[in-house]
Amino acid sequence: MNRILKEMIEHAATWPQEDQEELAEYAREIEARRTGVYTMSDQERAAVARGLAQADRGEFVSDELIAEADKRHEG
Repeated sequence: MNRILKEMIEHAATWPQEDQEELAEYAREIEARRTGVYTMSDQERAAVARGLAQADRGEFVSDELIAEADKRHEG
């Protein structure tokens, strides 16, 4: 690891958790671009699990709400 990167990582360890998570997200995106494999964060994994549980319970957005959203984003 080059000196600049090593110093940056050491300094980032002193940042607030939210900033450290943001830096980790950027690193995951770079890694995904380089390898073609994206690794979800714990927060993303939890959000997917919540969405799947909602789908299992039949909780979907109504067709009317989707149509309204589509109208707002046209043209």
